[in-house]
Order: sequence, then C-alpha cells, then structure tokens
Amino acid sequence: MLGGPGPVMMRGMGGDPSVIRQKIRPGTARRILPYTRPYRGAIAVLLLLGMCEAASTAATPLLLKVTIDDGVLKNDVDLVVWLAAAVAGLAVFDALSGIFQRFLSARIGERLIFDLRTKVFTHVQRQPIAFFTRAQTGALVSRLNTDVIEAQQAMSSLLTMVASSALSLVLVLVTMFYLSWLVTLVAIVLIPCFIFPTRLIGRRLQRYTREAMQLNAEMSSMMNERFNVAGAILVKLYGDPERESRRFQDRAARVRDINVKTAVYGRVLFVAMTMLASLATAAVYGIGGSLIIDGRFQLGTLAAFAVLLNRLYGPINQLSTVQLSVLTALVSFDRVFEVLDLRPLVAERPGAAALPAGAPSIEFEQVAFRYPTAEEVSLASLESVALPSSERSGAGAAVLDGVTFHAPAGKLTALVGHSGAGKSTITHLVTRLYDPVGGVVRVGGADLREVTLRSLRETVGVVTQDAHMFHDTIRGNLLYARPEASEEELVQACRSAQIWELISSLPHGLDTVVGDRGYRLSGGEKQRVALARLLLKAPSVVVLDEATAHLDSESEAAVQRALHTALQGRTSLVIAHRLSTIREADRILVIDGGAVREQGSHEELLAAGGLYSELYLTQFAGQEDGAAGLAADAVPLPADGPAAGHVDAAR
Repeated sequence: MLGGPGPVMMRGMGGDPSVIRQKIRPGTARRILPYTRPYRGAIAVLLLLGMCEAASTAATPLLLKVTIDDGVLKNDVDLVVWLAAAVAGLAVFDALSGIFQRFLSARIGERLIFDLRTKVFTHVQRQPIAFFTRAQTGALVSRLNTDVIEAQQAMSSLLTMVASSALSLVLVLVTMFYLSWLVTLVAIVLIPCFIFPTRLIGRRLQRYTREAMQLNAEMSSMMNERFNVAGAILVKLYGDPERESRRFQDRAARVRDINVKTAVYGRVLFVAMTMLASLATAAVYGIGGSLIIDGRFQLGTLAAFAVLLNRLYGPINQLSTVQLSVLTALVSFDRVFEVLDLRPLVAERPGAAALPAGAPSIEFEQVAFRYPTAEEVSLASLESVALPSSERSGAGAAVLDGVTFHAPAGKLTALVGHSGAGKSTITHLVTRLYDPVGGVVRVGGADLREVTLRSLRETVGVVTQDAHMFHDTIRGNLLYARPEASEEELVQACRSAQIWELISSLPHGLDTVVGDRGYRLSGGEKQRVALARLLLKAPSVVVLDEATAHLDSESEAAVQRALHTALQGRTSLVIAHRLSTIREADRILVIDGGAVREQGSHEELLAAGGLYSELYLTQFAGQEDGAAGLAADAVPLPADGPAAGHVDAAR
C-alpha cells in the first residue's frame, strides 16, 4: 500500500520515449549562476589570469616578428638573445598560470558540485515514500553520481577555457588586423565555417548525451535490483540466466551504439575543424607569400601570422569544444534540476512547534486519503517501466474516507481488517509518511502538520513486518536510532528485546555484520534486533505494522515477550493478526473499505455479532487451540545460535 494500488503500476510496460526526446528546459543555464556566487572571488582571479594568458598569447608572435625582421635579418645578436629570453619568460609564465588556473577551476567546480550534490541528497530525503516506491534506485543514484560528475567535468573545462579562449581570440584578431587587415579578412571569412558544423553536430550530440545518461541509469537500476540479496534470490528461484543476460545485453548494446555514434560525430567535428584550419593556413601562406615577393610584406610578419593563425583557430576549436561541454553540462544540470523541482508532499511549516514529552493520545478526525499519482511524486525518467502520461496524471482512488477514532494515551489500540482495508495507511499517517487530503491527524492534541518533523520522529517509533537493516554491524544498526547510546544501554535494549543471549554467543558480538538488508539474521532475530532498536530510541508512541507476521511460533514467542516490554506505558497502535495481540488490546478498531466500521473491546465486539465477529471466526478463532501451546513456548528463551542456522557469522 505504500505506493498506492499495485495493479495500476503494472499497466504501462514500455519506457516513456519522451524522456529521451526531452529538450533542455528554458532557464536551466540561469539556474546554475546562483551556485557560483560563493566563489566570485576565485572566479575573478581566474578571469584575471585568463586575461594575462590571452595577452601573452598575442604578444609572443609579435616578439617573433621583431626577432626575425629586426634581429635575424639585421644580424643583431643582442636583440635576438633578449627577445628569445622574453619569449622563454612568457612560456614559463603561461605554464605556471595554466597550473594555477587548473587548480582554481577544479576547486570551484568541485565545490559547486559538492553544494549541488548535497542539496539533491537532502531534497530526495524529503520526498514521500510513494516517490521511492516508483523511482528506481539505480536511476536515482545515477542523478547524484553520473550526471553530477558529467556536470562537474564540463564546469571544470568551462571555467578553465572560456575566459582565456575568448580573450585570446579577441587579442589575436586585434594583433592580426594590426599586422595586415587584408590577410586577416581572409582568415575571418572562414570562421563561420567553424561555427556551422559545431551547431549542427552539437544538437545531435546533446540528444545522444541525454539518451546515453538514461540508458546508463537503466543499466544501473537493473544491476542494483539483481545484485542485492532479495533480487539475487528471486533470480535464482524464478529467473532464466540466459534471459537475464539477454536483457542486460540489450541495454548494454544500446549504450554501445550510442557511444559509437557519439565518438564518430565527435571525430567528424574534429576532422572538419582541422581541415578548415589547414585550408585557412594554406590561404594565408599563399597570399602572404605573394605579398612578400611583391615587397609589400615582411618575412617576420608572415611568420607571426602563421603563429597567430594557430592561436586564432585554437581558441575557436576550444570554444567549439566548450559549446559541447556547455550542452553536456546543461543536460546534466537539467536532469538534476528535474529532481530538485519535485515538490515534497510532506514539509515542515514555518513556526512549527515541538510535540510535548510524555505518552500522547492519537486522534483521527474525518480523515480522507488517496495515494498521490505518479505525476505528483515522481519522474518518468526515473522509472524504466513508466505509465503513459494520461495515466500518470490520473487521480488516485480513495483509500481512507472519513476515518474518525481516538487512541487513548498509554493504551494499546489494535487495528484489524481484511488485507487492503487501509490499516497500514492509517499507520503511515500517524508517522507522517504522508499527509491526509482531508481531515486532521492529531498526536497529543496537535495537528501533525503543525509540529516539527524532528519532534515527531523522536516521539513515534515503528517496527514493520519486514524490519530493514543496513549492511552494517548489529551495533551500527542499533545506534542508528540513538547514536549517543552507551554500551550499557545497548546491552539492556538487547536484553529487553530477548536477543542478547544470541548476540553475546556470536564471535564478534555487537560487531557482527548483519549483511545486506539483514539477510544473515533469521526473520525472528531481525525482528528482535528491530525491537531493540525501538527500545533504544524509547519513543512515547509505538506503531507496529504486523511486526510478528510470518514468524514461526518459537520466534513469535520471543518477539511477543519483547513487545510486552516495548509497549508498557506507551501509546501503541498495532496492526493485529494474532489473537494474543487482540486480547491484550484496550481498544480494537475494525477497518473495512477505508473506514472504521466498529470499535470496542474484544468481548464487546464479539457480543455485537457484526463484522468483527465474522473476522474473528475466519481469521482468529483457529488460533484459540494453539494459544496455550504458544504461551508454553514463551516460558524459556529459545537457545538461538549459529548452529540453528540463525546467523552465519561462524562461516
């Protein structure tokens, strides 16, 4: 239920072709500028160095002219030596300036990308759960890695080349006009020939760049899904290795073909530029040589023109490359800004107040809710299996309608009902994973939309039926709930959760690595570690979303004893599927069709003979006979250990 009705998600089995054809949105370049403001001083120094380098670029050919005409041809050795020393000095200056420019540009580029990357990460964390149920992990990671790296590389080259290349181009043209306007005009006539292929090929390369980024993200998503433990198990149980290889080969082949096209077009551009530069050089040599024969041109001037010509078309080539870098950067930034433009559906309001301490009550007042549509929470480019645009924007079906109830402070309230009735959705609203579309959810009398998210996280603790563990040690997973907890508090939480005997028997104890998603722990062990994490956090409100579902009787006995400790003195909202939980509940809410149909105690609801009575007969009555046996199992602590196959740390 986290992402809305499941069948709708599967209707569109083709990727959205508009993602690849998508053009850069207007204003993307303008949005990059604010990120450069903190580095204006460094950029100013970079521009100053670029101006100096440009001046050196124009001055060297003039020194060469004077060396030939006034030194070599007039046999002035002293002048030749001094001018040669000046040229060498400019070369040393250019080298040192180039190194420092590269340092500054890299520093600015890396810091700019650091700012952007951290902003995207923080923004993504604020997205609703529906976003994560739709977006592929690999595609999302690609935005923060591949796209950001592409943008960083492009920005570094831009900051290095743009200032010096543009200024060099201007100064070289001024110097050429100074030496000979006629030869300069011949060289200038060919400049449009450089610009046309760059624009033509640049647009095509822009489209290929976006398509390659999208395909790489799809490959990354496929690898993420197949290489995690759950995905690997599913592939081994149901998958066909040859079919999996063909699917991956298909994506990899498309990336290969795109990269080949990109390389070919890039080479065509380079060859065209080189050929045009050669033709221009030949024209200048021909005209300049004729003018020298006629006595209207000096040899040193022609030599200076030869150098200046290389320094004219060099910046033009660099600026042409800059154009491609700009296009690459714009595509990358555009894809990152797509994510930043997603509006978080759950946000903290200005002036929000903290929830007071203590065990607060929970209150729903005419709450209505529907899960958000794909268009509201996700991007087609983050979903390799995307719905058509008409379905992405369609309104979601109502999940809750007019839900009203009061869960008393410090008491246990159980939610029962058929699968899909809306029980999990109610718990998601209590934890503010979503906001209702109508009505009010209150904790401790405060509208959750008016309280700080931090205080809500500190007040409410949750254990789901499939508790997630990071690929870390048991200690690391426990401390995630409360980083400042002491060793004694860790041990006490584990004892209360009925898991310390197992942990202490392991070779590395709390420093045992649980594996990806906790797969080195059995289901019951993982649930007890999750309960220890809950106890360490010590929340005032406890939400249990079928925390003992799918456990064997032995594991459930240990978990139930841990739950007894976890729920004492706390306001508890529990999705119940076990008779023992229902009997302990102070209040039972019967959820059906997104509404509260009945509420009361176990005995009251049975006596009423309504929907709860039917549920009891179909779901819970069969547990009556096993209740005594379950209670007997709960007396001794099971002798868990590696020998029972629970934790494979002894491998």
